[in-house]
Amino acid sequence: MLDPHILARLKDAAGPQGWTEDPADIAPHLVEDRGRWKGQSALLLKPKTTAEVVAILKACHETGTPVVPQGGNTGLVGGQIAMNGEVILSLRRLNQVRSVSPADNTMIVEAGVTLAQAQQLADDANRLFPLSLGSQGSCTIGGNLSTNAGGVGVLRYGMMRELVLGLEVVLADGRVLDTMRGLRKDNTGYDLKQMFIGAEGTLGVITAAMLKLFPKPAGHATVFVGLTDKAVAVDLLNRIQQDTGNLVTAFEIIPRIAMDFVTKHIAGVRNPLPDHQGWSVLLEVSHPAAFDATAALEEALARAITDGLVADAVFAKSEQDRIAFWKIRETIPEAQKPEGASLKNDVSVPLTKITEFLDSADKAVRAALPGVRPVAFGHIGDGNIHFNISAASPAESAKLLAARDMIEHIVLDEVYKRGGSISAEHGLGQAKNETIAHYKGAVELDVMRTLKRAMDPKNILNPGKTLPNAGH
Repeated sequence: MLDPHILARLKDAAGPQGWTEDPADIAPHLVEDRGRWKGQSALLLKPKTTAEVVAILKACHETGTPVVPQGGNTGLVGGQIAMNGEVILSLRRLNQVRSVSPADNTMIVEAGVTLAQAQQLADDANRLFPLSLGSQGSCTIGGNLSTNAGGVGVLRYGMMRELVLGLEVVLADGRVLDTMRGLRKDNTGYDLKQMFIGAEGTLGVITAAMLKLFPKPAGHATVFVGLTDKAVAVDLLNRIQQDTGNLVTAFEIIPRIAMDFVTKHIAGVRNPLPDHQGWSVLLEVSHPAAFDATAALEEALARAITDGLVADAVFAKSEQDRIAFWKIRETIPEAQKPEGASLKNDVSVPLTKITEFLDSADKAVRAALPGVRPVAFGHIGDGNIHFNISAASPAESAKLLAARDMIEHIVLDEVYKRGGSISAEHGLGQAKNETIAHYKGAVELDVMRTLKRAMDPKNILNPGKTLPNAGH
């Protein structure tokens, strides 16, 4: 229970419409989408301005009150959940659009603006904001920044940290750090904004961001490709990049088991290559008006078929076809649910190690728990594989969940052996905040802890997340 004096001060800081103690209002903020983590909190703060965030954090810092920042609550590693009665700081009401400048190719939005809204703002200005995620209708820019979100466009445009020119951040003691100068070149010391991107709210609370905008593509060439073997995927990617002048936007690998799950459980989905039994790739090139991407892809894929890399390919002939192709990729996680419990592993390995990792991890988890069904898919163009594992059947779900720690350890060991990362784009949160100690160098961890102690000496910002041993 919060001290009544602290409670009154926090309420006053958040403003009359900026807080609630109603358990029914707080409940949706205490559980993440998959239900793996369920938290507890007696107070939800909902500031509408940076000034209110400043007042809240000053009060939390001075009284030693822990606080968990939260965006759209779409995170997959539990970083946004208050597990020990911390105050929840929801940034959803901090949702103003401060500026959009097509000439500068920038926009400034507050942390509570959803990704879909940011995309629409860019589109309205005849520009593109390229970050694209399945949860874009509800995830927020603040959350995207705090987790360094990736998604399907990383290959062409980079992760969230590459899409930012500056941030406004409220520090643990309530001071405001503003780096939103809009400069593409600024070589005056440390790039401070990068400290907060991917830090999951443990070093400061992001309240606004200056984001990069890009020219809108004139069109897309989208094709579903049946590979002769998954081992040829990287070679094919490099060929396509060469033939299109590095215009590949997405290169998503899909195994046959994932395709079967989607066509079985997702209404209206059909397999573009029904006779192909192996691995497929969803390939998309976004192109300027002066370039005929379809012709370039047709020529490149024809050579790949001749050279034995590709078995078959189907082009999207319309925007409706393109949407249908992408629905296959985007609904794989949903299609896994009726098949029983599944374990999610968001990892990355060097491109040249992808096939080796897929084979070794598949073999290792099947040996450890016979009958399980690995479902590995994702952003193969940047080495990011979602190595999911479905139960042998819905009835075997409990057996798989009971073996979660063992199976995840096996997968992460296979990643580590190949110089990979145990978290490619979802972050660490509380899912991997202790595990990371086994896979990250001692010096790296020491520097991270040093930053945490310097930026948040009282350990009030999202304590117990991202770093092992609570970060102190």
